[in-house]
Amino acid sequence: MLQEAEKRDHRKLGKELELFMFHDWSPGSAFFLPKGAIIYNELISFIRKEYVKRGYKEVITPQLFNKALWEQSGHWQHYKENMFVMSVDGEEFSLKSMNCPSHVLIFKNRTRSYRELPLRIADFCALHRNELRGVLAGLTRVRKFSQDDAHIFCTTEQINSEIMQLLDFVKFVFVDTLKFEFRTKLSTRPEKFMGDLQLWAMAEKALEEALKASKLKYEVKPGEGAFYGPKIDFDVRDAIGRDWQLATIQLDFQMPLKMEAEYEGQDGKRHTAVMIHRAILGSLERLIGVLTEHYAGKFPLWLSPVQVRILTVADRFNDYASKLLQQYFDAGIRVEVDDKAESVPYKVREAELDKVNYIIVVGEKEVAANTVTVRKGKEQFTVDSGKFMKQVVDEIRQRL
Repeated sequence: MLQEAEKRDHRKLGKELELFMFHDWSPGSAFFLPKGAIIYNELISFIRKEYVKRGYKEVITPQLFNKALWEQSGHWQHYKENMFVMSVDGEEFSLKSMNCPSHVLIFKNRTRSYRELPLRIADFCALHRNELRGVLAGLTRVRKFSQDDAHIFCTTEQINSEIMQLLDFVKFVFVDTLKFEFRTKLSTRPEKFMGDLQLWAMAEKALEEALKASKLKYEVKPGEGAFYGPKIDFDVRDAIGRDWQLATIQLDFQMPLKMEAEYEGQDGKRHTAVMIHRAILGSLERLIGVLTEHYAGKFPLWLSPVQVRILTVADRFNDYASKLLQQYFDAGIRVEVDDKAESVPYKVREAELDKVNYIIVVGEKEVAANTVTVRKGKEQFTVDSGKFMKQVVDEIRQRL
């Protein structure tokens, strides 16, 4: 298992496949290279499409806030040691470590009515946390990262429905799409917590009821909740049996109360909203590290930086390869041509090392019949070029 883990190490594969890099001048912060940026953006695009279906509104928020915000939210008292603090205009500011307080400011930007709830605010902004240098570990433990982060403002009556929808969302992403298994944990009130014990008890009960209703098996983790509320965490199991914490759902009565996030109820009175913090993919950096190791660098077709590579047998077939390149590119396929003056076995080996999903070889036969000879692993077949293009497009659309 150690040998397999070493072979799959995302830091090694990230360098070999030119996905991402690191530099000592910015510890704990990844540089996503062009191929890695494709994976990063595909994951965001995937979630954005789901947001449209599921009623989320995306926002873009600042990176730097006065300590007054963090004092009001409770982070200054409970989380300051993990924040990058600096002096701006003679006052203390911090880089954003979490999106939640800024989303409360958006909620409070104007008077809210119960008719607007649930209000689902999504944000992909970068976050910075001052992790110790010694615990940084490639993409899986970083200082700068982004999440598919969102906060749902709702009424007490809407909690169960929202949590149930989020449990379904997690299953759709990890089981149905990414084909992972996961374990579920319910983390309860920590020793250092913010707010009222009665509200904590209500929050823990609400999460437990949703888990029971969903028939998900779960393990209780006493004292491992966030300082502002209990949470459901999901540990995703990779191809060699290791667990990684990615998705999280957190129920928070405390921060909306502390920051006066109120709405006008049906009774005409002011009520404090309930806030659900959630990330489905979790940290995109961590997820990409996990995916790199899980798939040993050979990503599913829809995520792969290079989905098809066309290899020419000789220079005289370059025009046919260029025509295919344009057709496949126009169809939305990420495609390259390798027309180097090298042997076909050499170019095939290079494509295999680059973890290309489909390798196409074109020569005399293929040009004459308007076909392509396709290699996928040990499988090889010849097919009409247009038919193959349609097959690839369908597989991408189905996220295979």
